Amino acid sequence: MTDWQGKNVTVAGLGVSGVPAAKVLHGLGAKVTVVNDGDDERARAQAAELEALGVTVRLGDGDTLPEGTELIVTAPGWKPGKPLFAAAEQAGVPVWGDVELAWRLRGPDAAPWLAVTGTNGKTTTVQMLASILKAAGLRTAAVGNIGVSLLDAVLGEERYDVLAVELSSYQLHWAPSLRAHSAAVLNIAPDHLDWHGSMEAYAADKGRIYEGNRVACVYNVADRLTEELVREADVEEGCRAVGFTLGTPAPSQLGVVDGILVDRAFVENRQKNAQELAEVSDVNPPAPHNIANALAAAALARAFGVPPRAVRDGLRAFTPDAHRIAKVADLDGVAYVDDSKATNTHAAEASLGAYESIVWIAGGLAKGASFGELVAKSAKRLRGAVLIGADRALIRDALARHAPEVPVVDLERTDTGAMLQAVTEAKRLAQPGDTVLLAPACASMDMFTNYNQRGDAFAEAVRELGAGA
Repeated sequence: MTDWQGKNVTVAGLGVSGVPAAKVLHGLGAKVTVVNDGDDERARAQAAELEALGVTVRLGDGDTLPEGTELIVTAPGWKPGKPLFAAAEQAGVPVWGDVELAWRLRGPDAAPWLAVTGTNGKTTTVQMLASILKAAGLRTAAVGNIGVSLLDAVLGEERYDVLAVELSSYQLHWAPSLRAHSAAVLNIAPDHLDWHGSMEAYAADKGRIYEGNRVACVYNVADRLTEELVREADVEEGCRAVGFTLGTPAPSQLGVVDGILVDRAFVENRQKNAQELAEVSDVNPPAPHNIANALAAAALARAFGVPPRAVRDGLRAFTPDAHRIAKVADLDGVAYVDDSKATNTHAAEASLGAYESIVWIAGGLAKGASFGELVAKSAKRLRGAVLIGADRALIRDALARHAPEVPVVDLERTDTGAMLQAVTEAKRLAQPGDTVLLAPACASMDMFTNYNQRGDAFAEAVRELGAGA
């Protein structure tokens, strides 16, 4: 669809993606109707803004297909099973997400996309990738699910050489024609199954990122499902499978040898040769799962032709976002680390694996998760556990079954002082050399606005504890 003039387009959902999409489509000459489930104060304010431009907005009814609709552009979070989409399918109306819209609106000289997805580590990897690309002197930006609109990147005045694109499973579900230069799936673990309907559907949507890749499909050697997704993908002739591993890399892989990140994929005679890229100490922080993120970012950058020195310089220049295995303080020989972003069991397992002796602060909203496997794998590292939040009993039961020797403090309180009490109890359990680790393995919304507020509360409690020491 290239001629938008007079086309009847329905935008499903206001908010971060819906409002910009509606404005762009209206500006292209389409007749835009926005439908939205909610009818609250924020929605009414957004509706007023769009209606002033001439966009029709229908609040409180996101299920009925407007008459004459020729295309739906949906917010990524809208579930595929909604009646609106069933009606669209019956009427033969295509459904795109905002990523698909951005892809279709690219100009003839548009920057290629290096795309990243996975259950965990997407944002960090995309930011590392952007840092490496910038170190190579390329005009780039970290965009997509990371919070920077792809529509803005594609339609804005700034010209890019390449884009580092974070994509969620939701976005990929609604992006049927996306074709990246190269792409990576970092890992696959159960998540968002209520949205996708099954683990198989979730993995399949993640695997869409490989479709039509031109140069490299980057996968995690330690996660066989990511390699299977590469095997199933329909790619361009000559596109290669490139693995990353924390061990010694085989040919066509990147890995680690004696504390050095090395490339055996994008070198001449990769059967015999390897290229040094950076030292493990160049990765901030050098936790195992973050080293894996760095290798994935390096693989995508190398697929784009970035020289080895830029990988090292980009990794050295990278500073991770807050609440991602961030050390807050050292008190009396104990490290206090904030990984509030570890909102599921897969992320928490990676975080727990980065330290030898841990007092673990965990709990929140479980989102249907079970914790037996996580606790069993991490039991030998646990000095103690402090549990908070609505679903803490699930973690307590898993600890009782798989780590009965680990002392557990179960906190019922959910007021603003709960985190200070949790940190105080953790300090009581910790010994010099230990790490008090906030890696909740749960969502935060039972007690906090988001994981950022939870991490801030942890850091403030640590500082208060230090001031009183």
